[in-house]
Amino acid sequence: MADNQRIEALDVVRGFALVGIFLMNIEWFNRPFAAFNDGIPRDATGLDWLANWFVNYFVAGKFWTIFSLLFGMGFAVMLVRAEKAGREFKKVYLRRVLALGVFGAMHYIFLWEGDILFSYAIGALGLMIVLYGRPWPIFIGILAALGLGFAANAMFAVMVGLILIGLLGIYLRSPKRVFGTPLFSFLLMLIGGLATVAAVGFWAWPDGPMEARLSLSAFGPLLLIFGWLSKKYYEPAEKRSLRMAASIYVFSGLAMTLGAVTQQFSPDPTVVPPGSEDKPAVSAAATPAAPASPVLAAASVAKAASAAKAVEKPKTRAEKAAEAKAEKEKRLKEGAENRATETKLFSKGSYADIVERRARQFPEKAAGDAGFAVLLVGMFLMGVWFVRSGVMEDTKRHLPLFRKMALWGLPIGIGLGLVTCFIGVSHTPGDRYDGWGIAHGLRTLGNLPACLGYVGLLVVMLHSKTFGAVRYLAAPGRMALTNYLMQSLICTLYFYGYGLGHWGMSRSMQVVFVAVVYIAQIAFSNWWLSRFRYGPMEWLWRGFTYRQVPKLRIDRSPSAAATSAA
Repeated sequence: MADNQRIEALDVVRGFALVGIFLMNIEWFNRPFAAFNDGIPRDATGLDWLANWFVNYFVAGKFWTIFSLLFGMGFAVMLVRAEKAGREFKKVYLRRVLALGVFGAMHYIFLWEGDILFSYAIGALGLMIVLYGRPWPIFIGILAALGLGFAANAMFAVMVGLILIGLLGIYLRSPKRVFGTPLFSFLLMLIGGLATVAAVGFWAWPDGPMEARLSLSAFGPLLLIFGWLSKKYYEPAEKRSLRMAASIYVFSGLAMTLGAVTQQFSPDPTVVPPGSEDKPAVSAAATPAAPASPVLAAASVAKAASAAKAVEKPKTRAEKAAEAKAEKEKRLKEGAENRATETKLFSKGSYADIVERRARQFPEKAAGDAGFAVLLVGMFLMGVWFVRSGVMEDTKRHLPLFRKMALWGLPIGIGLGLVTCFIGVSHTPGDRYDGWGIAHGLRTLGNLPACLGYVGLLVVMLHSKTFGAVRYLAAPGRMALTNYLMQSLICTLYFYGYGLGHWGMSRSMQVVFVAVVYIAQIAFSNWWLSRFRYGPMEWLWRGFTYRQVPKLRIDRSPSAAATSAA
């Protein structure tokens, strides 16, 4: 859009988010993805440990949420301006999403497997379903997703994502109620109530499986509470999307934390309790792991019932423990092999070998993105609210709100993360009792308030005479897609074996590398936009979206200046 139509705050925050994304991503150009959930490496010391600690608690998780929030804001800006101008929106936006999906797929396969662009494209489709999907087509889609999910395990994540997104759409816009309760709220309370009753039954059972007792006791009441809250705060309609967006994120964080808590306090399945070696064991099918959603809970119960019927002779606890131990050792061996394989491939492998591997993995990544899309839709909806409410259109008038976001969001969000340092900063693969799961869940809960705090701080700085220099971040923010892809290109050529081969750079030097590259990107972006209207990738993206070749170079002739002044 024209310079005088841009919202400067969005560009500045986007430029700021780019450096945070870079600080997170660069680690995974130097470390195998198989170690993604291991936290700070246990052998890190000195400046490397400090760099890891800083990124893990002040950056990680905060900046992809900022980018997601900004994506929702960009969607809303495009929508609002199309409505005001009477222009077609849905078809244009779907072309924009299609182009983003193509960029993401190519980025994943040919540059780097940490891509998030394809995830955003899937999330954007989910947002369209939530905002524009009609109830009956959504119901038909849910039934189709159920069939696909149970027909093929690979489609299970797709099923869960489609069902939850469809239900969110029905909750947000459908007036349909069951006994005076919104359908989505009714389903949450129904599943929560059944899970709570089941928990009571397991506790009443003298030899009831402890893992099932704990997980159902945690998730049953949680679903009941969120179902009741979604009913109580269903009105007014203009606040519904904001409340739902925050609830999606908080529920996900709580589910992650409670799942880790139940695991922490449930008995080790690889150890036989003293005196029970020869007793029949409760079937593993009856002891489901903590579900992450109502749909997963229902599916888990169904699978447990099916598996229970297939068991003719109950195994002893010793036999079940031996099986669990063998399975654990198998997973640990596979994890170690994956780490070794990735390290060898990225540090010494050929470009063709790496591309071939990513191409094989891409369908699995695409399916997983359908589940992740639910969380993205929540962040997108929050971004939509910021624009629809007028907050981002006139940030100066809403400075008190942004000050509150900074003053409350940063201490709560980052503070919650820092508290988890006392629980665990590293994870040992296979150790379910090291506290890492609980720490990771609580830190995830803190990411949303921290994200909002960073946004508030940037907007306040933008309107401050003292920190007005943050405006220099607007240029890289306007070229966010170009700069994001450029970061991947630079890193893959610098670190991977088929490039300069600097794989394994220390974490502290990674921070220095990010600083040098990003300063160069700020300079390049400001230079480029003084001569051209769009970044290279933004120009291509816009051309595909509007099916025309946009004018790229800025015309500085006297006649053009006179026309602009007029």
